[in-house]
Amino acid sequence: MTEQIKSPRAVDVHRVSSTDFRATNERGGEIAIGTGGDELFTPVELLLAAIAACGSIDVDMLTTRRAVPEVFAVEAAGTSVKDATGNRLEDIRVTFDVRFPEGEDGDRARRILDQSIARARDFLCTVSRTVAIGTPVEMVPANRE
Repeated sequence: MTEQIKSPRAVDVHRVSSTDFRATNERGGEIAIGTGGDELFTPVELLLAAIAACGSIDVDMLTTRRAVPEVFAVEAAGTSVKDATGNRLEDIRVTFDVRFPEGEDGDRARRILDQSIARARDFLCTVSRTVAIGTPVEMVPANRE
């Protein structure tokens, strides 16, 4: 049996106004969240961004040991579904457009790109792994005393 390491993570979300919220992390970073009626990211867009960013960080860390990419662009997309079972995303797809410079270092990075993407998807990326394995989400009211 392998050692299990648990590291708690948390963000706080507070209402700013009707359908306008602000998420704050433990380090003081903030992000505004809305419903899509303005430029603010929606929760679904944040989920897609989190999946893409998590995979991007992993792939970047693995490949840039060999060469710095000339292009590193990632798109995360999914289909929003509303049916009798509830609202959700289906068919989530993350597409990596990563290009390395010509030469030996670029060739080495290109050779491991597919493997790096697979490793991020199958093992390293906490966000996509959490979604893929279907981790239960508990929503409860705060304790009232």
